[in-house]
Amino acid sequence: MPRRPSTPCKQHGCPNLVTYGNKYCDDHKANHTLDAKSTKAKGYNSRWNKARLRYLKLHPLCVYCQRKGRLTKATVVDHVTPHRGDQDLFWNQSNWQALCKSCHDRKTKTTDRYVEYTYRF
Repeated sequence: MPRRPSTPCKQHGCPNLVTYGNKYCDDHKANHTLDAKSTKAKGYNSRWNKARLRYLKLHPLCVYCQRKGRLTKATVVDHVTPHRGDQDLFWNQSNWQALCKSCHDRKTKTTDRYVEYTYRF
């Protein structure tokens, strides 16, 4: 029975092919080990939820929408610089910003997506 063809590595700009069922080549696999962990394993637990709610109470409006002159309720606390497992960066409130879901999704799909990070465990 024939095998499925290899697919490109999901790392932006990587020309390597990977066997079907894998997302990343051997060069980039180590950079994405945290992607498979659950949100709880990444640090998003009840402690985070309480801190998030406190932050949203103090910062109720989306900072991206405010820059455009719109007033939109913030529902997500975003990490300005993605923490990628770094607990010091995760809990550093100067690295937090209040965003609406729409702006957060847009930022995650564009700004955060193509930057390479090293994971810390």
